[in-house]
Amino acid sequence: ILPPDVNLSDHEFVVVDGDIRFGLDAVKGVGYQAVEAIKQARADSGPFASIWDFCARVDSRLVNKRAIEALVKCGAFGSTGATRKGMLAVLEQAQAAGQQSQHDAQIGQASIFDMLEPAAGGVQPSQRQPDPPIPLDEFDQRELLAVEKEAIGLFISTHPLKEVREALDDAVDCTLDQLAERRDGDRVTVGGIITSAKRIRTKSGSHMMFAGLGDLQGEIELLLFEKVLNDNEQLLVVDEMVLVSGRVDHKDKQKTVLVVQRVERFEPSAEQVEAARERAAASPQGPQPLRLHVDATAGGVSARLIEDLKHVLANHAGESEVVLNIVTSAGARTLRFGDGYRVAPTPSLRAELEHILGPAALRAAAAA
Repeated sequence: ILPPDVNLSDHEFVVVDGDIRFGLDAVKGVGYQAVEAIKQARADSGPFASIWDFCARVDSRLVNKRAIEALVKCGAFGSTGATRKGMLAVLEQAQAAGQQSQHDAQIGQASIFDMLEPAAGGVQPSQRQPDPPIPLDEFDQRELLAVEKEAIGLFISTHPLKEVREALDDAVDCTLDQLAERRDGDRVTVGGIITSAKRIRTKSGSHMMFAGLGDLQGEIELLLFEKVLNDNEQLLVVDEMVLVSGRVDHKDKQKTVLVVQRVERFEPSAEQVEAARERAAASPQGPQPLRLHVDATAGGVSARLIEDLKHVLANHAGESEVVLNIVTSAGARTLRFGDGYRVAPTPSLRAELEHILGPAALRAAAAA
């Protein structure tokens, strides 16, 4: 999965050589007219060489500072070769220079010097002066992922859990997408990143919290009652890596909830991460299954849908088992496709599955 790119992206995401590249519409603060202005400048004079070039050529009335800042943060200027931190450092200066250049052009001040012959051996006055250098400093990985998520709502270049994947596997009983297969009332320990947290006051006056927890395979809802909430609220911060112990609750047939009993920060040392990787390498497992999720509470799963799904799977043969979790009004069911439908979970397959089943079906997309 690739970030948007001011030199390559359109409005929507596209699949290129098996890779999924996000569209510019996905960037916060970048509207339809802004994308059209970027495309027009690109069509008129080719790809952008730098953020200075971008600010000089793209209509500043349609693409404001907030939009450019979001484009930088999500990595959309990656093809220019500059660092995100460096570009943010010069953004205000670059935008001011671009606005001045566009203003001068609009009122006809392209410079009287453009009509004069340059002196022999001299520099043409109309030549554009070199842009100031962009600092080479870059954010560390944690900061980079934070600004990326701020700008586009998710991690693209990598996922914070990928660096500690094996250590997390050692610390939990199952991944989040496997909770639906656990029995109601089972006590488990899972781990991941807090994705949301909302504290509410009940009619009785007590407090509770609904929070989201995500790992590389999926996301679940956490429910914390007052006593547990008071003991653990300082850890329930968005983007915090945690281990959560609790009780599986299937009372709501449309989703699985974990009623939390304990929360602890997950911060393995470098030595623990390396040891976990060595253990994982010494005990190789088979390929991870591709897990899909379909909400059929509003209607049944049609035979046509299953046939379309089988057709797509057959065109992407590989070694990974396909597991389909279907949520109906009667509860959740897990269907395992046979060996004849094992797949290679490539980005192109994921794109086709998302087209057929919708984006919520791809629980494992972040791990691709």
